[in-house]
Amino acid sequence: MQMTAALIGPAHGLRGEAILDVRTDDADLLRIGAILDTDSRTHPRLTIANLRTHKDRVLVVFDEVHDRETIETLRGTALLVDEHEEVDAWYPHQLKGLRAQDPDGNTLGTVTGLHVGAAQDLLLVKAPSGTVMVPFVTQLVPTVNVDGGYVVIDAPGGLFDDDVIDGADGGRS
Repeated sequence: MQMTAALIGPAHGLRGEAILDVRTDDADLLRIGAILDTDSRTHPRLTIANLRTHKDRVLVVFDEVHDRETIETLRGTALLVDEHEEVDAWYPHQLKGLRAQDPDGNTLGTVTGLHVGAAQDLLLVKAPSGTVMVPFVTQLVPTVNVDGGYVVIDAPGGLFDDDVIDGADGGRS
């Protein structure tokens, strides 16, 4: 299975350079000389000719693209790599279907997906009350056990139940 390592963004300059929206933590996947499959019919494979960082953005030039107009036609194109193991990383399809449980082992629901966000990702959990969006951070999701088929969610009160009373006044104000 292939996964998205980056998305080609808008053109930068006139000579076919583009901003990349990087979607991987593995820097070795995006390097000069790497040949990447794409989801584009016009350019099914692209070779990275140059890669640099400018003002906290990753810029790329491909051997196959030499002008701004062509790179603009590739805007939104996914650069694909073969699925590979990363330490403490999971692919969205691996999370889907996992049992969500609290630290005591009580079932909270079933993971239905992952919403990728700008600040943080959200784990989507189908619970009896509906879909709950859980910030996918270690403090709230301390354990992901794909082989065991579950995630542990240490949710604050009110995330999975509406019976929580907040505040010293018992929620009356």
